[in-house]
Amino acid sequence: MTEKHTDKRTILIVDDDADLSMLIQDMLEDNGYAFLYAASIDDAYEVLTDNKCDLILLDINLPDGTGFSFCKELRHTSQVPIIFASARTSEDDKVNGLDMGGDDYIAKPYSLKELMSRIRSILRRTYGVDDNKSEMLTLNTDGNEIEINRHARTVNRNKSNVDMKPKEFDLLVYMAENRGRVLTKEQIMSAVWGLYSDVEPSTVAVHVRWLREKLETDPSHPQLIRTVWGTGYVLGDSE
Repeated sequence: MTEKHTDKRTILIVDDDADLSMLIQDMLEDNGYAFLYAASIDDAYEVLTDNKCDLILLDINLPDGTGFSFCKELRHTSQVPIIFASARTSEDDKVNGLDMGGDDYIAKPYSLKELMSRIRSILRRTYGVDDNKSEMLTLNTDGNEIEINRHARTVNRNKSNVDMKPKEFDLLVYMAENRGRVLTKEQIMSAVWGLYSDVEPSTVAVHVRWLREKLETDPSHPQLIRTVWGTGYVLGDSE
């Protein structure tokens, strides 16, 4: 089991074949991606408690259960894209994987080149942008220009550095990536703190307040991060 904190697109590999997983990890790193690794379903839940990922590559036959059941359970809390990768190649298995919430199904053995192509395709389709994240994000609101550097993990407001705690930064980046989209507290908790973290919704509210205090001209009348009563928050104007 591995854990990493990064601003690259991150792929979680859930597979008990350590040799194959190492080959996939090398391929991902060569193509500018980060990776997380879990050899079992229990390991995967533990990784997702403290980490966020952009896509899951999921085997079906695992030591403590099936990828089908893991995918079905995950879909109650997350829409992170899932590619099934399995030696089980029957039509029924493929249909079952997609019906459980999978986004794609690739049969073993497969070429790494094909796998990389499918990963890129699903990331583009899911996030609506190029497959890896650009370094800079810029926000303009209420006379303020806010520049976010993902790689350096820095934030400038009108060219002056703004000190950010790690989760404040992660929250700001997540909301900036989803600008104009109303986000529920549950979505925010899952994306920023991890799918199975034990944080409370009040934690989100506190971090939003801290961001407003650092980035808004008048935090009591926010223009950047708005509250959508009964739902959550939106950065910028809602769609």
